[in-house]
Amino acid sequence: MNSENGASLNGRRRVVITGLGAVTPLGLDVESTWSSLLAGESGAAEITQFDHSDYPVHFACEVKDFDATEWIERKAARRMDRFTHLILAAARQAVADSGLEVEKEAGRIGAAVATGIGGLQSFQDCYDQLLERGPDRVNPFSIPSIIPNLGAGWVSIELGTRGPLLSECTACAASNMAIGDGADEIRLDRADVMLCGGTEAAVTQVGIAGFGAMRALSRRNDDPARASRPFDAGRDGFVMGEAGALLVLEELEHAKARGAKIYAEVAGYGLSSDA
Repeated sequence: MNSENGASLNGRRRVVITGLGAVTPLGLDVESTWSSLLAGESGAAEITQFDHSDYPVHFACEVKDFDATEWIERKAARRMDRFTHLILAAARQAVADSGLEVEKEAGRIGAAVATGIGGLQSFQDCYDQLLERGPDRVNPFSIPSIIPNLGAGWVSIELGTRGPLLSECTACAASNMAIGDGADEIRLDRADVMLCGGTEAAVTQVGIAGFGAMRALSRRNDDPARASRPFDAGRDGFVMGEAGALLVLEELEHAKARGAKIYAEVAGYGLSSDA
């Protein structure tokens, strides 16, 4: 596969991973998340973000002890939904880990940030304001907080990227598609670097009630830590979670030229339309 100029034998530009960032129910960065995972810990526990007394599901995998203002200026953070907070924190971690200086080549750096549902809490807040206070009192930042592409948008705005900007919205496949699309942008020479990942923050009243009504969520309220068992004969649904994670994808020669550490290579990906 290798050749002297770093291209594969078929002439395509090669894509490698040079930075990692994550904010998850198991930890507020990659290191703590990975350590907790290796220790066999579970992120599932009783929901703390709202009163779930009347709900059939009482647990979820929440990100714990997360303070968005550690990563985002307070005034800007107030204009964003939690799903955006999570991905911005992960993005800043990943860029710092990669050693990338975005401002020096912003036009050749892009982002592909996926989400399945976007700003669900902001949607709920907007509707509550509409009912309680009327249309004239709805927060003017509601729509920018709700729409799914603003996770990608804010990553670009806050980190200063000027290259391709994508926002995949394909449920459970979304983040995989973001990585694949980002790799393609680099292979097609539209960018040298792509910030690729995904984010979700649907542990809300609407999220838990809606998925609960579908009978899609596990109801093992007495055993949250062992409720997620997708391949078990006694499975009864998934466990709602929230997180933000991002990879820095980079063209191989670009990474080597700046002495970046390389975690892995993205050799390829595939797409289909199935269940």
